Amino acid sequence: MSELSGHCMCGAVTVTATPAKASLGACHCDMCRRWTSSMLITFPAELGYTADGPVRIFKSSDWAERAFCGDCGSALWYRITAPGDMHGQTQIAAGLFDDAAGGDLNLELYIDRKPQGYAFAGDRRQMTEAEVMAMFAPSEQGDSQ
Repeated sequence: MSELSGHCMCGAVTVTATPAKASLGACHCDMCRRWTSSMLITFPAELGYTADGPVRIFKSSDWAERAFCGDCGSALWYRITAPGDMHGQTQIAAGLFDDAAGGDLNLELYIDRKPQGYAFAGDRRQMTEAEVMAMFAPSEQGDSQ
């Protein structure tokens, strides 16, 4: 996939990232809805993405952090910080890029938390809160680092 270049609303933060796949995901969890006033739409980024400018980091849970522009507040990314297989995985905000990074919406997380006032057309994988939370549970082999 090709590297994309984008920026926050005020232009103070510039972001370059290569999508790991041409696929967008939407998260309807309480935190994403409060952060964006709707849902957060992202794409998985390859390692090596960059962000230049006044980036601020907020530890939003025991397993993740969120980044935003320190000037205008635009959402930049959501990154897994917990140890394990998903550590370091970063979901870049698709709205930073023209045409929302050009991917198709293939996944909705926390579908059971989505407000009734909107819905996406078409079919895609949908995961409930319980299914998402199970991804972060320690394995049965004691791998709870």
